[in-house]
Amino acid sequence: VLIVEDIIDSGLTLSWLLKNLESRRPASLEVCTLLRKPDAVQAGVPMRYVGFDISDEFVVGYGLDYAERYRDLPYIGTLDPSVYA
Repeated sequence: VLIVEDIIDSGLTLSWLLKNLESRRPASLEVCTLLRKPDAVQAGVPMRYVGFDISDEFVVGYGLDYAERYRDLPYIGTLDPSVYA
C-alpha cells in the first residue's frame, strides 16, 4: 500500500490511518508526500518519500487552496497571513 499525500502538517490523521491499515497486515505500507512541515516529525510518521521539507507557513497553489481559492496557481507559494488571519 502506498499512501500519497499532498502535504503533511501535523501527521496526526496520517498516524491514525497508518495504525488502522497496519492492523490489516498489508505486505508493505509506505508514505509519499510532496510537502512536509516540521510538526509532521512529532507524530512519528515514517515517510519513505518526501518531495520538499517546508517551513510552517500556509501554502497554496498547484492543487492546494485556501477557501477554494488559489488552487489553480501553476506553482506553490506561501499565503500572506493577512489573507487568513
